[in-house]
Amino acid sequence: MAMEHPIRFTEKFARLEGLWSPRVIAEMNDYQFKIVRIQGDFVWHDHPETDETFIVLKGEIRIDFRDRAIVLGEGEMYVVPKGVEHKPYADSEAELLLIEPKGILNTGHAGGDRTQENDLWI
Repeated sequence: MAMEHPIRFTEKFARLEGLWSPRVIAEMNDYQFKIVRIQGDFVWHDHPETDETFIVLKGEIRIDFRDRAIVLGEGEMYVVPKGVEHKPYADSEAELLLIEPKGILNTGHAGGDRTQENDLWI
């Protein structure tokens, strides 16, 4: 099924409420494209079955690993390999595009009150 209109990130983020609540904006094959706003610390988690891609659209984030950390600015991306424990952090509010397979929880198997299902569309 072809899309009738381009997806405009500014319009999608204008409809996005709250922090740490990813919402699906598109699908391609078995993958979902999700937008999310983050600020502060997330939970330590991993995704045993899949990689996770972080693309920073606005702001700056840090992804902590048990042995190091990386900093991503606007226009940068990083792929966290499957099974690698990580914890995203943003000092100030940041806007991200995440790319993951369908059915992946944002907290992996760690669970908790910030766990979101992937079928939440905006």
